[in-house]
Amino acid sequence: MNKAVIGLSFALLIGIGIYGCSRQQSDWEKTRAANTTDSYEQFLKKYPNGEFTAQAQARVKELYEERDWQKARDADTQEAYQAFLKQYPEGKWTEEARIRVENFTLAQAPSNATPAGADTANAPGNPAAGGSTAPAPASKAKPPAAATAPSPSPTASPKKAANPVATAGSYGIQLGAFKSSADAANRRWAHLDKEYPKLLAALSPTVAPKKSASGTLYRLQVAGLTEKHARAICKSLNSKSQACVTIHPAHP
Repeated sequence: MNKAVIGLSFALLIGIGIYGCSRQQSDWEKTRAANTTDSYEQFLKKYPNGEFTAQAQARVKELYEERDWQKARDADTQEAYQAFLKQYPEGKWTEEARIRVENFTLAQAPSNATPAGADTANAPGNPAAGGSTAPAPASKAKPPAAATAPSPSPTASPKKAANPVATAGSYGIQLGAFKSSADAANRRWAHLDKEYPKLLAALSPTVAPKKSASGTLYRLQVAGLTEKHARAICKSLNSKSQACVTIHPAHP
């Protein structure tokens, strides 16, 4: 008799456990289908230590970051991106936010200042041909040139680079600025080249380092473009939420 009672109790416990798992599984599928912060938070409140708790917590975090990233993009200001970085220092969109903050810094530089990359032979003001020593990969598919900027060519003409009248091939674009290393710029180019092969076809990127009090900034740039071409590339990339800033020729 005792054995029968014990067996029945055991069977009931198993049945309750199976029902509980089945109910949680069903609720989890409904939550995933809704895919909102409210649905995940309600699931977590109901199952704080369940089988799918960790997945629900991770998804809530992702959704909040996506919401705040969209807000930063809509505002599209340096302050908005800095606030996003403060809240998400290690998130999905962190690197993109850093790129945009540093591109805003570049765009806000005084108009009579030497443009990014113009401190070496990588200067966008130098003509694409005629003795320019800016390093460039053998083909578009290769990563940008090494981070160490070469010395200016002794035959380069400073007057040409400083010509206030924009000539063909005197513009450039900057696709990112990185504090970590030149490798970060290389990875950024590889990503963009893979995503937008037609738009970036035949372009030769360089990594132009610039030292500052806070360290070295590695800038991913493409020089030797016409104003129309440079603006068209940035317009297209910006419309796809990709960082791109037009670099104007140097002014006296």
